[in-house]
Amino acid sequence: MSTVTTDEPAGYVLTLDCPETPGLVHAVTGFLLEHHGDIVELKQFDDVRGGHFFLRVHFTVGADHADPGAAALQDAFAPLAQRHTMRFELREATARRRVLVMVSKFAHCLNDLLFRSRIGELPMEIAAVVSNHPDHRALVEWHGIPFFHVPVTRETKPEAEAHLLELVDRFEIELVVLARYMQILSDDLTRELTGRAINIHHSFLPSFKGAKPYHQAWERGVKTVGATAHYVNSELDEGPIISQQVREVDHSYSPEDLVAAGRDTECRALSNAVKWHCEGRVILHGNRTVVLL
Repeated sequence: MSTVTTDEPAGYVLTLDCPETPGLVHAVTGFLLEHHGDIVELKQFDDVRGGHFFLRVHFTVGADHADPGAAALQDAFAPLAQRHTMRFELREATARRRVLVMVSKFAHCLNDLLFRSRIGELPMEIAAVVSNHPDHRALVEWHGIPFFHVPVTRETKPEAEAHLLELVDRFEIELVVLARYMQILSDDLTRELTGRAINIHHSFLPSFKGAKPYHQAWERGVKTVGATAHYVNSELDEGPIISQQVREVDHSYSPEDLVAAGRDTECRALSNAVKWHCEGRVILHGNRTVVLL
């Protein structure tokens, strides 16, 4: 994981969830006080129905005190986390997650991610791009990013997925982004990537799953089209939803018009989901997500 210079205060981001009990915010802020932490932003959500607590806090270490580093803070926080059965992540606020993007024929989401990453809008480093077609090699390599053409057929799918996991390990990938990658991942691969793979579906889920959703939408005479970014799981287009975007349309739109209208919603939904994940704002809880904005 690399770091990037921003105008925001440096420091750390702590994201956690645990069963709801009294005094959790007091416990976390007390830990920060003990370690000379100054809170920049704190977001929390109490799921009263489910009895679960979610929190994200961005903090800095006071200028008058030595910065202990992320590893030392993680070790210091671990006993408190264990006491409250917390899942937690503590990382440098300026860290950029290493991302592998997968794409097929349609390039708009890939191009959007490449551009946003290049200008520093997304806190990530695209370490590699994988495609089952060779079409986008020149675009990707223009950005100075390695491109891997990995064809997939029914017979070669196990080998292709093994190659993908080898690339994930080789490039120390933290997040896989399916930017209109039009191959269905195997159950084994989706289990391996649980919580660290995001897909963009060109439809406003749960409506119009599978192939040609905009054509399905046109046949139903929809008045909005949209896109859904979600975590990948073993159920096709059923993973926990992170971000959705919609756009109004009307009866005059052809199926091709709906496809064109949907492209912007796809790019925005996916870039939002990737950004929020990389910033530690998304907490996966069962088949749902909590996004602390």
